[in-house]
Amino acid sequence: MPRAPSRQRLLRLHAGLAAAVVICVSAFAFEVLRALGGNTLSWAYVVEWPVLLGYGIYMWQRLVREERTGVVAPARRDREDPDDAAALEAWNRYLAELHAADAATQDRRTGGPSSASG
Repeated sequence: MPRAPSRQRLLRLHAGLAAAVVICVSAFAFEVLRALGGNTLSWAYVVEWPVLLGYGIYMWQRLVREERTGVVAPARRDREDPDDAAALEAWNRYLAELHAADAATQDRRTGGPSSASG
């Protein structure tokens, strides 16, 4: 059941976007002035700040949509792949064998059973 959107959370999301816009636009303007003044490295930042703002707008939109609908976007894979499950099981068996071999090696070195407390 979707939950009701939190007015306080929506206000924080909008305030965050407003702060991001102010910071990114002012930094963009600052870097443009520096780049035009001869600082060639600033051209990279001239491109970076709008990209960062675009990402901020994308995340704001996604978070607002999630807040309003109460539904989190689904994961990319909605079902478990049997091949992945088999591979994970084989990996866990391998790790258990390594752990047992390591414990046996420790027992031989110390002359007794290995203890969990080090």
